[in-house]
Amino acid sequence: MTTHNPMLDKLKEILPAIRANAGKAEELRKVPQENIDMLHGIGLNRAFLPKAYGGLEMSLPEFADCIAALAGACCSTAWAYSLLCTHNHQMAMFSKQAQDEFWGENPDTVASSSIAPFGKHEEVEGGIIFTGDMKWSSGVDHAQWIIVGFNRFNDAGEKIYSFAVIPQSDFSVIDDWYSAGMCGSGTKTAHIEGVFVPEHRIQAAGDMMEGRHVGRSLYPDSKIYHTPYRPYFACGFAAMSLGVAERMVEVYKEMTKNRVRAYTGAQVKESIPPILRVAESYQQVCAARAYLEKTWNEHKEYGERHEYPDRYTLAHWRTNQAYAIKMCVEAVNRLWAVMGASNWLSEREGQRLWRESNMTAAHAYTDYDVCAQIIGRELLGLEPDPALL
Repeated sequence: MTTHNPMLDKLKEILPAIRANAGKAEELRKVPQENIDMLHGIGLNRAFLPKAYGGLEMSLPEFADCIAALAGACCSTAWAYSLLCTHNHQMAMFSKQAQDEFWGENPDTVASSSIAPFGKHEEVEGGIIFTGDMKWSSGVDHAQWIIVGFNRFNDAGEKIYSFAVIPQSDFSVIDDWYSAGMCGSGTKTAHIEGVFVPEHRIQAAGDMMEGRHVGRSLYPDSKIYHTPYRPYFACGFAAMSLGVAERMVEVYKEMTKNRVRAYTGAQVKESIPPILRVAESYQQVCAARAYLEKTWNEHKEYGERHEYPDRYTLAHWRTNQAYAIKMCVEAVNRLWAVMGASNWLSEREGQRLWRESNMTAAHAYTDYDVCAQIIGRELLGLEPDPALL
């Protein structure tokens, strides 16, 4: 980005400490508390918090640039923390009563999520009874609430994908996160058993995508809440992949400048293949950044106009991010393939970046095989396939 980003300036001051904690995050299998404290300390958690509760209502491009920088230091921290932040954007679409319960006593309150509809529910007067082992809840150890996904049915028997918001007192955390990538993200399972969720803490996802949510009238002057929730929820995935790839280029450059072939003493930087590899990866990562920044700025512009995108634009935005991730992962893997055996040592940054990069492409939202079908069908005038998320 070319515009000044004050939050990014604050973030850069604490990035060396967060980078130093990357190994600790992997050992703990969750984000270290000191990382959370440092990030809360600069106010990044308030990026999408409504100004009415002391928030910043930051633009999406500014936020995404911060998450890219954070990922270059510790992608596990970025993964969990970006989601804790973006859920505030979702919460601003809920009822005033729900928002007061959520932020009223503590504006630094954050939520983790598990939004695949794994849970079961029973419709009761005034809400639902919810039960489920809700997996993939990144950062749940640091969350005061959780947003869970489930399917309701209307009178016509049609499925309505919905979200329910549940306080920390009503769930427990199952310590089951053992992963080769994003080891420190604490992406654990939340166990919820027979919890009542009142109607004011439930929203249909479709309403949050198309501007029918109950919170729309609360912030008439906001530049970020008159938008679909999903691009904000998912913006961190591509930003993280970009940040890791940009860092990998730097790590490769520094390593290669001083690398000597063990058996011949030859300077690696003077041979042609490393020159070609770093050139192509560098340009691929630059292209990914340009592509993402264009998309992020479109989100911003639509939000400022209070304009909801049409189906093609939503598909375009969604799949742009997945394609940018594909480019970033290719760039990282091209460099990793020739970084040598010493970079497989567990303390080396290169192997961690490689694992984290490939993990950014593993999320359901970033699967390019799915995304290519979504945009391909749209381009050819076909109806969306409901089997594709």
